[in-house]
Amino acid sequence: MEHAPSWLINSFIYLSAAVIAVPLSKALGLGSIIGYLAAGIAIGPWGLGLVTEVQDILHFAEFGVVLMLFLIGLELEPKRLWSLRRPIFGWGTAQVVGCAVVILLGAMAAGVPWRIALVAALGLALSSTAIALQVFGERNLLPTRSGQAGFSILLFQDVAAIPILALIPLLGSISEQNEALGYTAQALQALKTVAVIAGIVLGGRLLLRPLFRWIARSKTPEIFTAASLLLVVGIASLMLSVGLSMALGAFLAGVLLAESEYRRELETDIEPFKGLLLGLFFIAVGMSVDFGVLRQSPGLMALIVAGFLLAKLLVIYAIAKCMGVPFQERPVFTVLLAQGGEFAFVVFQTATAAHIFSNQTSSLLIGSVAVSMLVSPMLLLAIDKLLLPRLAQRGGNQLEEIAEQQEAPIIIAGFGRYGQIVGRTLQAQGLHATVLDHDADMVEAIRQFGFRVFYGDATRLDLLRLSGAATAKILVVAVDDKVQSLKIVDIAREHFPNLEIVARARDVPHWNELRDRGVLRVERELFESSLRSARSVLEILGYPPHEARQQAMRFRQHNFALFEQMYPHRKDRAKFIAVATEGRQQLEEQMAQERAQQALRRPKGWGK
Repeated sequence: MEHAPSWLINSFIYLSAAVIAVPLSKALGLGSIIGYLAAGIAIGPWGLGLVTEVQDILHFAEFGVVLMLFLIGLELEPKRLWSLRRPIFGWGTAQVVGCAVVILLGAMAAGVPWRIALVAALGLALSSTAIALQVFGERNLLPTRSGQAGFSILLFQDVAAIPILALIPLLGSISEQNEALGYTAQALQALKTVAVIAGIVLGGRLLLRPLFRWIARSKTPEIFTAASLLLVVGIASLMLSVGLSMALGAFLAGVLLAESEYRRELETDIEPFKGLLLGLFFIAVGMSVDFGVLRQSPGLMALIVAGFLLAKLLVIYAIAKCMGVPFQERPVFTVLLAQGGEFAFVVFQTATAAHIFSNQTSSLLIGSVAVSMLVSPMLLLAIDKLLLPRLAQRGGNQLEEIAEQQEAPIIIAGFGRYGQIVGRTLQAQGLHATVLDHDADMVEAIRQFGFRVFYGDATRLDLLRLSGAATAKILVVAVDDKVQSLKIVDIAREHFPNLEIVARARDVPHWNELRDRGVLRVERELFESSLRSARSVLEILGYPPHEARQQAMRFRQHNFALFEQMYPHRKDRAKFIAVATEGRQQLEEQMAQERAQQALRRPKGWGK
């Protein structure tokens, strides 16, 4: 490969390292992130030395974090973001300020100058959004109280990185002669910042949807993908040009598009790039660990890592308790937020450029953050093996996990408002079902009503085996989260083809995705209850009950038939909408004709 270009050779090295290390790490129960980090260490300057341009790769790979924040923004409609304002700014402020103050006081007590201690404390108070959200997602904790609390705090941290980065130049070495010039430049910088953010918000409101509509009309999927990436790259570049966080800009763009009709297409197009670039980011972090500094000052490095981790563990655990995070979820929540974050790398590099840090100090702190990222998966593994089983058995109200093989013919995954109706109906018929739910609060609440519900994540293959999936006849997928729902179906299809699946669909895209997986018995969660409400409205308006029922049933049959007609066109939005519109018009015309015929048949003199 001596004549091959360097980018091709490096791509081969990165992909080979990831393909070997990540499956090996997951097989050992260490998770994918530690696999990426280990791959980076192995191929980096302190490993086999196959790659040396670590900083260049790190800058490029940071785009994975940017894409991740864009996808997070897509999931957050402005209304929902507003509803989360209290946990974001309340608990987020408490976490950042609380951790920073404790670390600052500890550093100053150790004799560190206040400016260095302050910047180091602010950088170390931040957590890794990329790692934490990925682990929350892998463990299906995002819909839980700990997941929501963690998301709010992480979101605040991403926003807080902006004033922290703005503060660093003020702490730098500005001489008295150019101090006035420094203030003028800062004022101009502030104006540019406001102008860029206002431009993104206004542009997102007024231009993006018409632009994507115009691109979608070209019916060229690869151009739509290119436009999606162009949007994120463009906004990231704008934010970078005024010294702001690229990730924050991408997040804003995502929020602005969260209510658009192109949200799902954008998610689908960008998700693969995000996963690959995030993996590359963690490989680059692994390569950037300066083991030379670690070798020169191993005691100091260990003291820094242990010190800031301990300080953050104490503060975050106290916050988790105040936030009402269930005690079973607190250990994972605390460890995920205690580790250092990717924004700390940016903060420390900026502090070095502003002459607050020496190169030696910067290397020590960056190495400490990277080591904390390496240590966290091991702490999580220890929690899983040692602490969580004890917490599950603590006291008289422990959450029961399946320990013995179950043999019920029916498994219900998810026992919220939907699964409960299914379960109670079956129970009234004397049928037994094995019920799984991973919301600790829900499980405890349901048990108070006499139901036997197992605490557990139905996306875990081992848990499904213990639930009796190999011999059961029916799996009811009643979970609220669409991602979990599809994951459960995929696992069941792959490992338990004997199971007949009855699934709950949140909306039309979810219904289509379940049908794509061969699930034929799919029920839309609000459809039947909505029909009953429609019947009630017709009756109040004077329709005889039997006629109101007949009209509702006619609509039901028509709607089922229409969904079957629309399904083949689910990936062609224009055709999909055209079929839906045509079907609705046909129904209205047919109903109008029937009403006219009934009026003619109705004997004269029989009332109104």
